[in-house]
Amino acid sequence: MTSTPIASKIIPKASRASLDVSQIAFTSDKQKHAVDALVREFDISPQLLQDIKKNFMAGMQKGLKKDGETLAMITSYVVGRLDGSETGSYLALDVGGTNLRVVSVHLAGGGEIITRQTKYRIDEKLKIGEAKALFDFMAVCVDSFLDEHQIAVRGDTQIELGFTFSFPVLQTSINRGTLISWTKGFNAAGMVGKDPVAYLQDAFNRRHIPVRVAALVNDTVGTLLAHAYHNPETVMGVILGTGCNGAYIERIDNIKKWKGDASAKEMIINMEFGAFDKEREILPLTMFDNKMDRKSVNPNKQIFEKMIAGMYLGEITRNVLLNLIDRRLLFEGGISPDINQMWTFETAYMSTIEADASPHLHATRKILESTLSFPATTMNDRQIVKLVVELVGKRAARLSAAAVAGILEHTGAWHQKAAIGIDGSLFEYYPSFDTDIMDGLVEVFGQDIRNNISIGLAQDGSGVGAALCALLAAKHATP
Repeated sequence: MTSTPIASKIIPKASRASLDVSQIAFTSDKQKHAVDALVREFDISPQLLQDIKKNFMAGMQKGLKKDGETLAMITSYVVGRLDGSETGSYLALDVGGTNLRVVSVHLAGGGEIITRQTKYRIDEKLKIGEAKALFDFMAVCVDSFLDEHQIAVRGDTQIELGFTFSFPVLQTSINRGTLISWTKGFNAAGMVGKDPVAYLQDAFNRRHIPVRVAALVNDTVGTLLAHAYHNPETVMGVILGTGCNGAYIERIDNIKKWKGDASAKEMIINMEFGAFDKEREILPLTMFDNKMDRKSVNPNKQIFEKMIAGMYLGEITRNVLLNLIDRRLLFEGGISPDINQMWTFETAYMSTIEADASPHLHATRKILESTLSFPATTMNDRQIVKLVVELVGKRAARLSAAAVAGILEHTGAWHQKAAIGIDGSLFEYYPSFDTDIMDGLVEVFGQDIRNNISIGLAQDGSGVGAALCALLAAKHATP
């Protein structure tokens, strides 16, 4: 078995280099009318932003009353808050993709965290073989990590571990749940309907590895906890990356469907808000969104996520560009083989184009001609592509703002000093995504929101956050 240390890399994010419609030298009235129509279609006006927020809040209330609603509002069983004074050493295991990660998290107090981490590649055969073999591999990786970093325990004590298992799970306690279905290329036999924690703990026990799985963690809940350790005023964790989701701290007496112990005052709720408005009542879906949705692997599901998340923005943009090409309003109707294939216009290209401030849009030209194989582009072509990218990207940020505003108003947190932790490549790297979200919040709540609410990057909710969840689970465990 080989392991590779993970290097943490932060890339400074560029700001958007905005392009106004008035700057475009249109080649015809027809082209101008088409672009003006797109501007209107992708605009999230201040009134629409308010309307979406209100609809979102109504969905929250429904999900808190009973299961099976569009906003699932899943009870995480995570109670208690962090204040940054906590100390101790914990492990995290993050499984859900090509690699698994084992992370050692040492809490030094004062909001300081020291981590060591190693990733291990999961063989494709393990993903589709017997479940027992997959979980045995996880246990072997944890054991190897303990040896590699010379982490030892004394006597009969055990190391507490937070387990981020990034597949659909129905959680039944802080460290129990049942797998609903495999995703992401995994299909290990005999696992659906079973408890992944039980499988992992059994693998540890058979190898006499002194580790106890203390918490089964959703990465959004982990994001909230990871940010809260640095900033105790944190009330919300959000994922804005390949997908989108949110978690926040809710009063137990507001969770009408909760039948468990009500002695705690608060619990973190995993919202699963990517499914918002599956009824299509309020979101301004365009023909370009509908086309992308029909061609996706999960049509008619996760509609909100598909208008926001990095996995989908490039494809929406590609659909808009193809429509303009088909109408001979872009590239003189010429097409490249690359852009004619689904998912070829990557959201990473959008980030580069959004930040392109060069006089002749050189970076945009390079993507279109060198990467996407258009034989030649005019300045007019590049300007229109840049504008379309900005329309799709800014709409995503403003829709994100509507969700954040709904949570802030529901909890009343916007009246006080509060912090929001956001993780994900879209928030971290996409130009001006963070400022667009704050601008949306200002439209909803007024300028004072800038003084009350801080939005910051909360990295590694699936690692550090999982370890912190293990801490809370141990802290609130029944003696």
